[in-house]
Parts: sequence; structure tokens; C-alpha cells
Amino acid sequence: MLTVIAILEAQSGKEQELEEILKSIIPKIEAEEGTLAYILHRAKDNPAQFMFYEKYIDKQALKIHGSSPHFQEMFEKAAPLLAGTPDIKIFEEIAGKK
Repeated sequence: MLTVIAILEAQSGKEQELEEILKSIIPKIEAEEGTLAYILHRAKDNPAQFMFYEKYIDKQALKIHGSSPHFQEMFEKAAPLLAGTPDIKIFEEIAGKK
């Protein structure tokens, strides 16, 4: 399984607008068969910073998500509101408790 941590930061004054755009993709993710988790968070110490915790069954599921029309549309709307480039890290699960 793969876990993705994606951190995005809104430009000053664009926090609420970015939040709404990021939240809008959540219902569309439910149809993605290989997406196990897709959870949006906001930093407690920085209301402009958002983090997606994403979990995929495999690389193919991640590829399907990244190339989906709903992801492309969300990112096109979000990109102009970002303060910089998103910080995206991909992890491979190696141990844990479920």
C-alpha cells in the first residue's frame, strides 16, 4: 500500500476559497476503487496550510487518481490560490496496526 502526504499552502486571504475547492473533491474520490483514504486536514498553527492524507492500494490506484478528470479540475482551480508548489511525499507501508 502507498500513503501520500500532500501539503498545500494558500496565499494570504485565499484560505477559505482554497479550502472549499479542496473539500469539493472528497465526494468524487469515493468512486475511486483503489483509494482507501483521502482526508483533508488544516494545520492548527497555520490556517493557510492544508494537508491531504491519502492511502492507495497500489501504484496503479495512485496513477488513476492523479489522472482523473475530477483531480485535474480541482488542481486547475486550486493552483492559482497556492502560495507555492505543493509538497508531496509518497510512502510505502512497511509495518503497523490496523
